[in-house]
Amino acid sequence: MSEYSRYANLRDDILLKGGVGSMRVRVLADNSTLIDRYYLAEPGFSALIEVEGGKVLFDCGYSDVFLKNAMKMDQALLDLTHVVLSHGHLDHTWGLFHLIAALTEAQIEKRNFSRPELIAHPDVFLTKRSAGTLPETGSLISEEKCRDHFRLVLSQTPLWIFEDLVFLGEIPRKYPFESPEPGRKIRRDGVLEPDGMADDSALVWRGKEGLVVITGCSHSGICNIVAYAREVCGEERIQDIIGGFHLLRASEDRMHALVTTLSILGVTRMHPCHCTDFQARRRLSESFLVEDTGSGLTCEYT
Repeated sequence: MSEYSRYANLRDDILLKGGVGSMRVRVLADNSTLIDRYYLAEPGFSALIEVEGGKVLFDCGYSDVFLKNAMKMDQALLDLTHVVLSHGHLDHTWGLFHLIAALTEAQIEKRNFSRPELIAHPDVFLTKRSAGTLPETGSLISEEKCRDHFRLVLSQTPLWIFEDLVFLGEIPRKYPFESPEPGRKIRRDGVLEPDGMADDSALVWRGKEGLVVITGCSHSGICNIVAYAREVCGEERIQDIIGGFHLLRASEDRMHALVTTLSILGVTRMHPCHCTDFQARRRLSESFLVEDTGSGLTCEYT
């Protein structure tokens, strides 16, 4: 069965059944920690998603912080069914090395572990350059090496991981105020070209009370992501958005357009974090229920 057929069949089945079960999201790495919670933080993002049928690691942060925080939550991450990368930047992929090391050690020591499927956009392993002189701001692990350690699935189109959880693939750019960032480059076939960040994607869970959108950095635009989530899932209700919105020094015009659009899309509650600065969170809190987010946070949804 083709990936498109898998997507179409599962989507039709979900529309008939509605959301099933419940979902738990544990934030394993973020720029902040919660008060009176003794977890580590770093400029990166990682979350553990538990749904009926499996456990999904969404991004790996920059270092081994996600593993250390997971252990404090009694989650060894040796029983993952899937790893999903929101995009290829270093603060979401460089922790892959430490996950590979943990799985390798478990195999050497003959401990129980599972080798998860890794899902991402096809561009996720290409070399990326931000403005400046850094030689690499993308993944340090190549696609070839990843295939040695994971069952690798690269998809531009939406991919249903479970009956109620979908990887959105490439996000259509609908809203012009959420344009690509200048100065970023990607190396394709040996040539550096402007990076439109087509690999930036998200996960969406479809529950009984609506959708939960889980983002990494939202380089593709948080409004674009939410609009596409509603289209793919055939559901207009939004329970929550959790993750980075990439709102750093955003202009008032952009914030006004973003707030207006998210309101029209039915957003009422959110957990903006990672690459969302204080001024953006303050502005968002004027129109939405904005809840504190950081390493150690656990959210549950039905």
